[in-house]
Amino acid sequence: MAIVYQAETHGNSRVAEKKIKEMAKMYYDLVSEIVEQGQEEGVIRRDLYVGMVKRFILGAVDEVINTWLHSEADYDLLSMTDPLVDLFIRGIGNNDIPAQ
Repeated sequence: MAIVYQAETHGNSRVAEKKIKEMAKMYYDLVSEIVEQGQEEGVIRRDLYVGMVKRFILGAVDEVINTWLHSEADYDLLSMTDPLVDLFIRGIGNNDIPAQ
């Protein structure tokens, strides 16, 4: 599915364009719902725009899939899920450093 989705969303020939758009909208809406729920529950910062968080998440996922597709070495796509979720939730900053 990752290969088909990546090829269809980034390719010039969109054989299944309508279906891909429907799937993408469902995916984007689901991510938005998760972010909004996380903000309501206080696990995701409330001061962030949902659209920006959604693009951050989807862009990172897209890049991980793209790297996997073009990797010549063995690259286990599923092994990237936990580190990616951790990056989304905890970020790249060191919590020991005070904010300025």
